[in-house]
Amino acid sequence: MTRARGKNTGPPGQLPSLPRRPARLALAVIEALTDQIVSGQFPAGSQLPPEPTLCEIFGVSRITVREAVKSLEEKGLVLARQGSGTTVTEQDGWTLLDPIVLAAVVRHDSQLTLLDQLVDVRARLEAPMAAQAARNASATDIAEIAALLALLDSQVEEQGSFLETDVAFHDRIMRASANRLSRSIVRTVHAEARKSYRYSGAPTSTECRVTNDEHRAVFECIRNRDEAGAEQSMAQHILSAWERRRPTHRSD
Repeated sequence: MTRARGKNTGPPGQLPSLPRRPARLALAVIEALTDQIVSGQFPAGSQLPPEPTLCEIFGVSRITVREAVKSLEEKGLVLARQGSGTTVTEQDGWTLLDPIVLAAVVRHDSQLTLLDQLVDVRARLEAPMAAQAARNASATDIAEIAALLALLDSQVEEQGSFLETDVAFHDRIMRASANRLSRSIVRTVHAEARKSYRYSGAPTSTECRVTNDEHRAVFECIRNRDEAGAEQSMAQHILSAWERRRPTHRSD
């Protein structure tokens, strides 16, 4: 069998080839198969190629293939049964908080369905955390959030830096809330979403100023211990910011 180089450009169901010596062979196989499944090239109910074929396609050992299939099963992507092969599962069973699965789903989210849901999850988790921050924030918390807000003001003409500091601003508020579980969930889903241009966009300096006005409203509520105001301001900010940058709402 001839192995093509580079990205897969063949017909649906054709697996991409991999370099012979990736840093972590099993991880490379897992990521490639996850992408094939999420993209629909292996739809629910279909079977992955048998083990010997996968070994040949990827140029890896049976042990590596077995490790990869086991990982896919743990992620809810497939069901492996001895004598019955490895069957792709329905989407409802996929573990979306797994970074590899989430990254693939975001990458193939052509209708922005998952990104819309992700923003909704962020609003539902971060808004209560803003209220908790208004209740729990120490003087140090408030001072550090204020410093990040000031830094954002200085970066409205530097969109790349602004986006990075924006993440730090939100994370500092979540940290002040002391809600470790919600913060961990938001950080997981947000980290993968931010890798997509369709999610992060390219805000103009005017949009950065609008965003920071919304940040300031959240901060003032936290500083004034206004829990209800902080929750409402954060929810409105997250949803409004997404509406501004959502690709289908832009002129281009």
